Amino acid sequence: MIDSNGFRPNVGIILCNGEGRVFWGRRIGQNAWQFPQGGIKQHETAEDALYRELHEEVGLVPRDVQVIGATSGWLRYHLPRHLVRRHQRPVCVGQKQQWFLLRLLVAESAVRLDVSDSPEFDDWRWVDYWRPAWDVVFFKRHVYRKALRELAPLLFPDGSLDRDRPLEGGARRQHGSSGS
Repeated sequence: MIDSNGFRPNVGIILCNGEGRVFWGRRIGQNAWQFPQGGIKQHETAEDALYRELHEEVGLVPRDVQVIGATSGWLRYHLPRHLVRRHQRPVCVGQKQQWFLLRLLVAESAVRLDVSDSPEFDDWRWVDYWRPAWDVVFFKRHVYRKALRELAPLLFPDGSLDRDRPLEGGARRQHGSSGS
């Protein structure tokens, strides 16, 4: 399902543990890491897709997690030209995503990457909240930063994570700096 502008509707999943660290999965057979994500099928809500993708990619079911929040609208990224399949119709130029922030409510042993007949991930780990904004493939970085920035106050309402927040343009705040 591709919209009239060439974007495929998709959900992104930021799964956190009790310490505020996030699930980071390695794509099967690659040295590429990302959050769980997947397309929204026709006649499926974003929340339906969230739970389907969560089970397919991470082996979790709705009772295993708490939805903390979601982005207020679509976040879009364009695929690099060499990844756009121009011979397919309609042409998909990128993805528009609604991001969900979830908290794991069960033991991490419940995470299973082998539930699907075609797994997405072959390894995973907990990482610091902002790390994915720097480590994901380049064309997804701005969307990861926007999603993490929008959802951070729901996980860290005291602002304790703010000093590590990526700034616009990809710069980072300087630690220990007292200047402007």
